[in-house]
Amino acid sequence: MSDSPNEIRDELPADLNVTAFVGPYKFPNNSRRRIPGVIYIVIAAACFGLWFSQQDAKSALVSDGFLVAAILLTVVGLFSLSASWRMTVDEKLALVHATRAVGFAVGHASAQQVWRGFRSRPTWRVMCYSAQDPPLQRGLVLVDAIDARIVECLVESNPEG
Repeated sequence: MSDSPNEIRDELPADLNVTAFVGPYKFPNNSRRRIPGVIYIVIAAACFGLWFSQQDAKSALVSDGFLVAAILLTVVGLFSLSASWRMTVDEKLALVHATRAVGFAVGHASAQQVWRGFRSRPTWRVMCYSAQDPPLQRGLVLVDAIDARIVECLVESNPEG
């Protein structure tokens, strides 16, 4: 195996390279879904325009598949636009709301983003452990990432404590 400078090698993109990580990670906002949603709708309009303009000409290149593609792309684009919620609650604020909801002093906690429902509403799933060593209680809290509403809160004794 040679290590010549002209050799092509696989490498991670800079934003995925953990060794170059500096500072806290900023979770991307769901509102970015609007970009592909608009792209799908623009492509759907182009497909529909081609189909409509060639409908009478019976073109060999433009068939009824263009109409089917336009309908499918419109449906996917509208869904993408309707699921592009703008998050107002980040993981740190979700941890604060979860700590208030469980009713005990929190030691270790972690937050994970999940999506609920047909329109994929973003929600933070926060797992909390009490501050004792070992923890005596644990809680699972679902915090809505749009309006900080507590969707669900489950607290129980820690069976491992």
